[in-house]
Amino acid sequence: MAKAIPRGAYYHHLMAPPTPTDLIHHPYVPPRGFAAPQPGVFKASTVIFPNTATMRARDWKNKNGYTYGLHGTPTTFMLEERIATLEGGKHCALLPSGLAAIANVSMALLKNGDEVLIPDNAYGPNKALADGELKNWGISYQLYDPMNPADLQARIGPQTKLVWLEAPGSVTMEFVPLRELAQVCRERGVTTALDSTWAGGIAFNGFDAGADIVVHALTKYPSGGGDVLMGAVVTRDDQLNLDIKLTHMRVGWGVAANDAEAVLRSLPTLPLRYHAHDVAARELAAWLQARPEVTQLLHPAFEGSPGHQHWRALCGAKEEGSGIDAGGAAAGLFSIVFDECYSMDKVDAFCDTLKLFKLGYSWGGPISLVVPYDIASMRSSRFGPCPYKGALVRFSIGLEAVEDLRADLEQALGALA
Repeated sequence: MAKAIPRGAYYHHLMAPPTPTDLIHHPYVPPRGFAAPQPGVFKASTVIFPNTATMRARDWKNKNGYTYGLHGTPTTFMLEERIATLEGGKHCALLPSGLAAIANVSMALLKNGDEVLIPDNAYGPNKALADGELKNWGISYQLYDPMNPADLQARIGPQTKLVWLEAPGSVTMEFVPLRELAQVCRERGVTTALDSTWAGGIAFNGFDAGADIVVHALTKYPSGGGDVLMGAVVTRDDQLNLDIKLTHMRVGWGVAANDAEAVLRSLPTLPLRYHAHDVAARELAAWLQARPEVTQLLHPAFEGSPGHQHWRALCGAKEEGSGIDAGGAAAGLFSIVFDECYSMDKVDAFCDTLKLFKLGYSWGGPISLVVPYDIASMRSSRFGPCPYKGALVRFSIGLEAVEDLRADLEQALGALA
């Protein structure tokens, strides 16, 4: 490292005003030894090498140095390592969104003639990707019943190269028999990728549940502010990591340093925030479940919600020192099904009447959100008629006072009546 030059000393030797070259190639180097709670933010496209030998020796795939901004900086390397630790993995690749993380996995592992299986209740854009770009590239897909491992087993064929898992299901919150689904795939030699955004790295460990790859939308709980788009792909296997990183490089995905900084800043409070979202969501879910307007509560931690027993088996064990109660962790997300007597228009009006709850997609931030869904249009009819007859509304519980959120719900339900 270049020797630090005292501040201002360089210009004492100038006989004329500084030129742009003097400013660009200024020799001052800050002294070493600076330390603070938050890591530094390094922004770069170009990375400077000290000599050609170093330029030729560095390999971005092994993280033995810095080569180009897309391949990592100290800021993104640090975030990758912390996310890998959060998910119990060995390697991590950062992507500009959760959907980009899903796309990275499918593009890395699938080629023309291959097949991917996706749960019927998966995150909608994952299915849209399969029905769009993947199909256009000659990659076929099937939907499977995620609550029935036998259905998955029957659909796996010689062309099946990847199976997506998700727990719980998107919007309808069914908690799938994750270990059993993963075991079916393991016995057939098929790679599994788990969208584990809901778990947040807190509720359960995706690798211990049997997944080969864990995808996490850092947009949600790790960011925690509703102001960052980012995703992560975490692996334990070196070859899978290389496959992911090569596609990552060829497509040219990268994340902004300031976004990585925002997630790094939020990560230390993730367990506390996750627990707060969870506690508030259970209290409000229990209150809504008792309301006459509601016919069904969809929340994995409540008996009667589809897959509750699977949630309890996977998430129910208390982790010492985790701050999560003995019932296990369950995030801050749930849905309700209204009585059939309330039309979709009336339920829309209920959502519009809410004041603290804001209409908006995503979740995991400080503001509570609400979205009404026509769930029948989001599920395949091949697995039987939609079991949810009334209009469905999903809530993401933020960090507001629970009593204020309950009062908001009560006034909106009053307007609905």
